[in-house]
Amino acid sequence: MPGTASPSVSCRAVGGLGSMALSGLEVEKQVPADPRPGHKLQSWWSLAFCLCFYGFMSQMRPGESFITPYLLGPDKNFTQKQVTNEITPVLSYSYLAVLVPVFLLTDYLRYKPVLLLQGLSYVSVWLLLLFGSSVLHMQFMEFFFSITMAARIAYSSYIFSLVPPACYQRMAGYSRASVLLGVFASSVLGQLLVTVGGTPFSTLNYISLVFLAFSLVLTLFLKRPKRSLFFNRGAPACAGASPSELDPMNLGQVQPTGGKPGQLPASWRDSALAHMLRELGHTARLPQLRLWSLWWVFNSAGYYLIVYYVHILWNVVNPTTDTTRVYNGGADAASTLLGAITSFAAGFVRIRWALWAKLIIAVVTVLQAGLIFLMYKTSNIWLCYSAFVLFRGSHQLLVPIATSSSTLCTSWCCLSPMSLRPCCRACATSDRAATSPCRRPRS
Repeated sequence: MPGTASPSVSCRAVGGLGSMALSGLEVEKQVPADPRPGHKLQSWWSLAFCLCFYGFMSQMRPGESFITPYLLGPDKNFTQKQVTNEITPVLSYSYLAVLVPVFLLTDYLRYKPVLLLQGLSYVSVWLLLLFGSSVLHMQFMEFFFSITMAARIAYSSYIFSLVPPACYQRMAGYSRASVLLGVFASSVLGQLLVTVGGTPFSTLNYISLVFLAFSLVLTLFLKRPKRSLFFNRGAPACAGASPSELDPMNLGQVQPTGGKPGQLPASWRDSALAHMLRELGHTARLPQLRLWSLWWVFNSAGYYLIVYYVHILWNVVNPTTDTTRVYNGGADAASTLLGAITSFAAGFVRIRWALWAKLIIAVVTVLQAGLIFLMYKTSNIWLCYSAFVLFRGSHQLLVPIATSSSTLCTSWCCLSPMSLRPCCRACATSDRAATSPCRRPRS
């Protein structure tokens, strides 16, 4: 499930039960084939490239690593107590409040409008940072920032509507790496401007505002998908559209007689809400989806709390007034570079996740707990920076794996002809993965 910045594992759990009414031959005919060289392959590669470029540019915010020292410095002159107890907590609570509504709007409006909302919210954040002067202004700033975080589900879900199922794991790595590389470039730029150029924090925020305005313009040129997971399942596919998870999702869907494409069904059992509740129950019955969903919920909760407050911790460990000796941008750059490398590498990992997922999750979680304890106990800022880099990199390693594992399982296992009996062994158990059709099909 989304905590953040990133997509919910169970959000992409597409329904395969409706396809049980079809014969094995009919399902086999309707499941999209792997992409072949040609126009369609070039088309979705172009769309994926555009979306990854947008993901990179939307992260170009060189002032973000220095927001806390900016608020505590002479530009805003807030106290540490105000920042810690009155301003920063608004982000957590408002994020909780807007997460579900933004997710529903993402599906109902088919991604692009929510990306526009995200861009407008980013611009609002930096306008309030630059021109706000009270605690209330900063609280509104945190509220708009929570909207940008909740809207990240639009980007991470959108990428799967552009590519065929055989490419889910690789494209999850590509899209995640493009975002992290954008954060890396932004952090390096901000750190160089502060340390080498002696640029004031306020100037960094003006530069961030220019980048965000440009990414908002880029959003206008993104293609809007014709269908989505829940509210727009009945919309017709556009001519020449590339196969995606949205195609097998509709295998068992039958249009009502005389109904128009995209029209809401008359029966409540076919409504979007009922469909989402069925998918939630479907996810709870599959051990692999349940495992990754629970990991996403609890690990993301801890991850974002650390990311929210770590800059305040750094200010406590290293309370310097010399802005050229603040290396927050360097720490963010190193952590996101490591995260980008691990995310990209995760797209090429070929192991039996149904067998090894629990062990790997346990090892990574224990490592993260040790790094958090080290950050808490140390009084050395460089050791604190290093622990944060490893903590963030270890989290980013599992994000694309969690995304692609659940998506591939539901798309290729629960929608395959073999799913006419109870769902595949890799979804239902953890010891028979070698014979499971849930493995990535050959492209």
